[in-house]
Amino acid sequence: MKWTFFHKLGSPKWFYEISGRWLPILAWAAACFVMVGMVWGLVFAPQDYQQGNSFRIIYIHVPAAFLAQSGYLLLAIAGVVSLVWKMKLADVALKCAAPVGAWMTFVALVTGSIWGKPTWGAWWVWDARLTSMLILLFLYFGIIALGQAISNRESSAKACAVLAIVGVINLPIIKYSVEWWNTLHQPATFTLTEKPTMPIEMWLPLLIMVVGFYCFFGAVVLMRMRLEILRRESRTSWAKAVVEESLGKRGKT
Repeated sequence: MKWTFFHKLGSPKWFYEISGRWLPILAWAAACFVMVGMVWGLVFAPQDYQQGNSFRIIYIHVPAAFLAQSGYLLLAIAGVVSLVWKMKLADVALKCAAPVGAWMTFVALVTGSIWGKPTWGAWWVWDARLTSMLILLFLYFGIIALGQAISNRESSAKACAVLAIVGVINLPIIKYSVEWWNTLHQPATFTLTEKPTMPIEMWLPLLIMVVGFYCFFGAVVLMRMRLEILRRESRTSWAKAVVEESLGKRGKT
């Protein structure tokens, strides 16, 4: 049964149909969770006793940092599937998720700098955590650049998959950098495996924001994948039927 589902994922038509059901669910969930978490965290959560209101940047910074790393892990998994099982949808997922992951990494770095100015007195320091996150951004850029520079689709898929797999070594460096080296960056503010160090009225909206960001990531990646699938399958009858149906609905409205 599980292998049947796995092989179905290799069918562009089946994936397009099933993703169409999940896309609105993820989109609405993202909007609701992010709105609730943002208002709760930025308006109603109490001030931090040391950092005051400046700590509120974590409600954007932490979810973005989570997704930056999870997004790259997704690329590495997609790369393995693409190389081993030659599944074309894995290549589609890799290329469509890379720009979204890059944006999340950029947001994490920018919000971290905004938080660092009042906390450390500088917008940027060559801290182990910050430097490894910057390397992550460059890895995302490398995958995006490879995908655009190589015109042959098969060669492009292999190159992107290899870089994604090799670059995954950076993820444990990011995670454990604050433990391996003497860094300015504080330990993890929020984890799912340990008891939160913050009061519930501070970490609960953060949890809601994390869930909202993951839903947003899923919705955007699915949307990009659906468009890429239609582009690649443009000569098939089912893709032509989908495009004609979409154009027909637009004509009626």
